[in-house]
Amino acid sequence: MNDLDKILSELKSLANKEKAAILSRFFKTGKGEYGEGDLFLGITVPDQRKLAKKYAASASKATITSLLNSPIHECRLTGILMLCMKFNSSRKNHEEKQWVDLYLKRINCINNWDLVDSSAHIILGRWLEDKERGILYKYANDDSLWKNRIAIITTLHFIKNKDIKDLLKISKIMLSHQHDLIHKATGWMLREAWKRKPVEIENFIAENASNMPRTMLRYAIEKMSPKKRATLMQVKQQKRTLTK
Repeated sequence: MNDLDKILSELKSLANKEKAAILSRFFKTGKGEYGEGDLFLGITVPDQRKLAKKYAASASKATITSLLNSPIHECRLTGILMLCMKFNSSRKNHEEKQWVDLYLKRINCINNWDLVDSSAHIILGRWLEDKERGILYKYANDDSLWKNRIAIITTLHFIKNKDIKDLLKISKIMLSHQHDLIHKATGWMLREAWKRKPVEIENFIAENASNMPRTMLRYAIEKMSPKKRATLMQVKQQKRTLTK
């Protein structure tokens, strides 16, 4: 039995119908919802991480690609977790590009928020740290919700290094985005950046609060003092009052 067959067999053994039903609702798989048609086995993320760690060293590109191509959510997430592990381990020998290339080649398989959040900053963020970042702006302006989220979540790696220039530019693009998942992700990244660059982020929010989706704003200011939160929410409210 090869690695792929072993992984699929172990995933199947961990399946739980009750959890699968809960996850299907949680990840919005109904008709017209953002995760429409996604299939779940009902496996916890810690169990998937254990499985990914068990097989990551020996897994081939073909095995990971097959997992990423699966219609089953847990297969894709397990594949992504393995891909992140491959990327990190290969950096020691400067051989990580092959895994970045695989990630980009299968980018359409990264098609739910947990899949994005488990990988974008780890792979793309670290890879682009010292490189030109035009691909993020391409993704930020794409019609794909998931590429949009990849663009903003990738900036988490830069934020941890106190580099917020791309965050601010991409956040500007996302001000007019219509989806709640992007509002939450952008607000989250602004909040993370605020922990490291409070003055710059507070200035950005103050300048853009009037045009910022309410959810994005609330996520961004969540850890600020009550006084600052109230001031920034008032800016938002004043804009709504003026446009009525």
